[in-house]
Amino acid sequence: MSVFALGLNHQTAPLDIRGRFAFAPEQLSPALRGFREQLLRAMPEAAILSTCNRTELYVAADPARSRELVRPALDWLAAHGGLHGDQLQAHTYVLENREAARHAFRVASGLDSMVLGEPQILGQMKQAVRGADEAGTLGTTLHQLFQRSFSVAKEVRTSTEIGSHSISMAAATVRLASQLFEDLRDTRVLFVGAGEMIELVATHFAAREPKLMAVANRTLERGEKLASRFGAQALRLADLPTRLQDFDIIVSCTASSLPIIGLGAVERALKARKRRPMFMVDLAVPRDIEPEVGQLSDVYLYTVDDLTEVTRTAGEKRLAAVEQAETIIDAGVQSFAHWLDQRASVPLIQALNRQADDWRAGEIARARKLLAKGNDIDSVLEALSRGLTQKMLHGALAELHASEGSQRHQTAEVVSRLFLRQSPRDPADDTGR
Repeated sequence: MSVFALGLNHQTAPLDIRGRFAFAPEQLSPALRGFREQLLRAMPEAAILSTCNRTELYVAADPARSRELVRPALDWLAAHGGLHGDQLQAHTYVLENREAARHAFRVASGLDSMVLGEPQILGQMKQAVRGADEAGTLGTTLHQLFQRSFSVAKEVRTSTEIGSHSISMAAATVRLASQLFEDLRDTRVLFVGAGEMIELVATHFAAREPKLMAVANRTLERGEKLASRFGAQALRLADLPTRLQDFDIIVSCTASSLPIIGLGAVERALKARKRRPMFMVDLAVPRDIEPEVGQLSDVYLYTVDDLTEVTRTAGEKRLAAVEQAETIIDAGVQSFAHWLDQRASVPLIQALNRQADDWRAGEIARARKLLAKGNDIDSVLEALSRGLTQKMLHGALAELHASEGSQRHQTAEVVSRLFLRQSPRDPADDTGR
C-alpha cells in the first residue's frame, strides 16, 4: 500500500480559508463515506484530521492508484469548502509515504503546531481514527500509521522536554488578558461553548480568581455541567446579545459554522458599558466572532492566528528538545517504511503459498493413485519427493538457462541465495587445485 496526506494548515492557509474546510467531529464519518463513494472504484482507506490549525486527509491505496487519487481528493476537499480545486491547491501540501508518516508523527508530537508541544492534538487525532473506523474507511495501513503516531508522540513526551513548559492557547489567552487588565480578580469572564478548549481556558482563568465567570452554551445542560465545576453561571446562547455588556473578557470556541457574536451586538454592548474596553478571544475555526468586531476602538480581539507570536517565545526555549524529538521521529519513520515494504511483499508471498499448495496437492493426488494401483510405498514417496523438487527448481533453472552475460551472473547470485544460502563460488577460487 501507498500513503499520502493532503492538507492545509496555519502555515499554508489564512484563518478564513481554514475555517471553510473545518469538520465538526460528527461530520467526519459522513464525509469519509461520501469521499469513498465518489472514488468507489479505488476503494481507498481514508481519515480526516480537523483542528483549528489544520485539515488533513490521509489516504492509503494500492501504489498503482495512489497518485491518481491525489487530484480527485483535492477536488473533493475543495468542493467541501466551496472552492475550485485550483484555488485550494495554492494553500495545500501533498506528502507521500515516508514524508506522510514523518508529518503525521510530527503533528502527533506537537512539533507542527502553533504551540510547540501542545498536547490537545493527540485527542483530535484519536477522534480522526474513531471517525474513520465508524465510516469503515480505517484499514490496516492507516491504523498502523496512526497507532505508530501515538507511540512516537508518547516517546517524545516522555523522553524529551518538548512539552514541559508549553504555553497553550489557554495560557496565552490569560497572559494577554492580564496585560490589558491590571488585576484579573476585578474582571468578569464569559466562556462561549463547553468543549475541551473552553474547559482548558476556564481552568486557567479560574486559577486567577476573577470576580465572575459564566458559560454560555447552545445546550444549557452541558453548559451547567461545566459551569458547576468552576462555580460559574450558566447562560443560554440565545441570551448573549443582552448579556455581552456584563463581561470584560469573552472567550469563544464553538463548532458553529457561522459567527454567533456579531458586530451589532458588540457595538450595543460597548455603548451600554460606556466604552469600557472588552477583551475578546475567538478560538473557533470557522470564526465565532465577526472579523469586523476587531475594528472597534474599544475591543481587543484575538484569533488563534494572533496567538502564534505569544506562544512562539516558549517554543524557542525548547529547540534543543526538538532535535531530540526529530531523532525519535526519524526512527519511527524508518520502522513504518520497513513495515510498508513488508506489506508490499504480501501479495507475492500469498501467491507463492498458493502455488506451493497446488503443487503439493497435485503430487499427493498422484501418489494416492500409485498406491491404489499397488505400487510400493518407497517408490511412491520417491516419486512424490522428486516431483515436488522438480517443480520447485523448474523456474529457477529455466531463468538460469535463458539468461546471458552479466544477467546470468546476477540470476546465479539470486538463485544461490534462495536455494543454497551462499554466494556462487568464483571460478578463480579453483586456481591451483
